[in-house]
Amino acid sequence: MAKVALVTGAGSGVGKAAALALAKEGFDVGLVGRRAEMLESVAAEARACGVKALVLQGDAGDPQQVKAIFAKLKEGLGRIDVLFNNAGTGAPPIPMEDLTYEQWKAVVDINLTGSFLCAQEAIRMMKAQKPQGGRIINNGSISAHTPRPRSAPYTATKHAITGLTKAISLDGREFDITCSQIDIGNAATPMTERMARGVPQPDGSTRIEPTMDVQAVARAVVYAATLPPDANMLFMTVMATKMPFVGRG
Repeated sequence: MAKVALVTGAGSGVGKAAALALAKEGFDVGLVGRRAEMLESVAAEARACGVKALVLQGDAGDPQQVKAIFAKLKEGLGRIDVLFNNAGTGAPPIPMEDLTYEQWKAVVDINLTGSFLCAQEAIRMMKAQKPQGGRIINNGSISAHTPRPRSAPYTATKHAITGLTKAISLDGREFDITCSQIDIGNAATPMTERMARGVPQPDGSTRIEPTMDVQAVARAVVYAATLPPDANMLFMTVMATKMPFVGRG
């Protein structure tokens, strides 16, 4: 029986790359996102790898939609071996005091609450299925360690993901459920196209930042997903070698 991976935010960027890498590894994939046409395109590429691909349109930050997504996953693919909590968003890079409550809540809802809701449903399935267990991989960020200027909502949620990762890893032990976090820095995706135009730095300047091929992240997800049951990659940082993160800036 093929293993099953569910990827949120699977329509583009890191999610698309990870879903296709998992498909090439032989995983059947459930693809979660808000835009059905993009998910269908990814599903077609995944099926070309000889695996099953299930389009699961929905909002990962909505409790009822998440329940429906996992019910369809169970009906369509039978189980879940890997959840990649990847869906995420950010707020406009404006002074913190100018952010609206709605802007703050939108980031928290998808980045943090969405990861919690999907992990919760995955854990329920992983506990009940035979064989029991599975892996949850959370998309952290360099921002889980160090913020960019004017990024309070995103940074706060990514710091919180670290706590969620540790809690899941601890609580899942007796049920053979592991949890990992991959902290990504400047993968070349539509979300990081602005790096080529220059982004604000802590010293007040604006600089172009190096990026890396998104496939480096996809390989990291596959590595975490295919570890033997007695091993876990708790934290990994995958970053553009020359991005301004290590050292003073």
